[in-house]
Amino acid sequence: MTAAGNSVFPMATTKKYRNLTLGLTTAAVLAAGVGAAHADLVTGRTPASASASAKQSGWDGVTREQVQIDFGKGWVTKAELTYPSAAKGRLPLVIFLHGSGHNDMNQTLPDGAGSTFVPLAQAASREGFATLRFNKRGVTDIGPVESTDPAQLMPKNPYRQIQLDAASVVRFAARSPKVDPGKIFLLGHSEGTNVAANLAAEPRKFGIPKPAGVVEMGVVGKPIKDLLTFQIHGRLLVQLHDEFDVNGDGQLTATEATDGLIAQPKEVADQFRAILLTGRKVKASTDKNHDGRIAIDAEAGPVLRAATGIDQYPNVPGLEPYVVNYAIDLGRFPTVTQALPKFTGPTLLLNGENDVQTPARAALAADAAVAAAGNKDHKIVIYPGMAHTMNITPKFTPAFGEPDKQVITEIQSWLKSHR
Repeated sequence: MTAAGNSVFPMATTKKYRNLTLGLTTAAVLAAGVGAAHADLVTGRTPASASASAKQSGWDGVTREQVQIDFGKGWVTKAELTYPSAAKGRLPLVIFLHGSGHNDMNQTLPDGAGSTFVPLAQAASREGFATLRFNKRGVTDIGPVESTDPAQLMPKNPYRQIQLDAASVVRFAARSPKVDPGKIFLLGHSEGTNVAANLAAEPRKFGIPKPAGVVEMGVVGKPIKDLLTFQIHGRLLVQLHDEFDVNGDGQLTATEATDGLIAQPKEVADQFRAILLTGRKVKASTDKNHDGRIAIDAEAGPVLRAATGIDQYPNVPGLEPYVVNYAIDLGRFPTVTQALPKFTGPTLLLNGENDVQTPARAALAADAAVAAAGNKDHKIVIYPGMAHTMNITPKFTPAFGEPDKQVITEIQSWLKSHR
């Protein structure tokens, strides 16, 4: 679900599609009401006997209903509708929209790193909101556990199908007796920021009520081709500038190159060493002008372009065919920067300053576009030291983690002010 950020070349970032996010990978105009979901409410509620464990897990005082949502085309997905147990009447609701890949309703992170959505849903519950989390098409259970049906895991137009499935979730929520249909908020992470912006920009075309607000984390503010080019190629040059070029002159001596490899993960060190050094000297084939230094952009840059194969986009070596198809399909739709300005409701954009999947600069551009469209209720926060999963972690070798407490508090406060 999030990009495999410990690697520099794409071959290591595409071993498992669910480890991509938009940010990484990674149509026809929709008629109102197409593909309306069918509710199969309620398959279960949290029993009273579970109250002790609920308190420990953060769900104390929250009712959790296991529901099902019909996405059409033979797929009924599991979801969880939660709401404060003591609440009366219809409630404002937050719908959670995942990053790219086959994610479960919690957006469970790899390596036992927790989940993206559970702590945010619990924070929303503390402010009196209902929440709705769902498994993406092709995901059968928490884990995530994936279906064996390739038609569900890899639909023909994957991003368009993700949009349609998200719209089905919104329609399902709007019919719930627990939900105020005029107070449905969309909270997206990575790919989900693009989905939320697309739905909010044209709700009638998706057959959904206008969202009450949009929250975006890890903002897809640039076209997928630009993001993938940065993730696969550009970030390598940024890393050479940031971590190797101590005197900031844009060139690397043999000493700078050698020192830059210190404390790098072995795979990263080996890959950079192969283009920078031969023994204790700079690599002659990279040092085109033979001045004993490697110009990061002019000399290392072309070598890295060739090594990554980025100029073959979208058919970049190492990208699985489905990911290529996904990128092509996503490229047909507006980015957050293009879509969100069409939405007149409140927006909150959050991005990590260390994000090398969806760079903070793209989030700033998206917020500026929202402001230029005349939206007065918009806010952006860029968090120092945070990467794509909104946790504090190294920039170029990020570790997965749940959203930092600062992020949770910001979202909770924003929801409270817009309840």
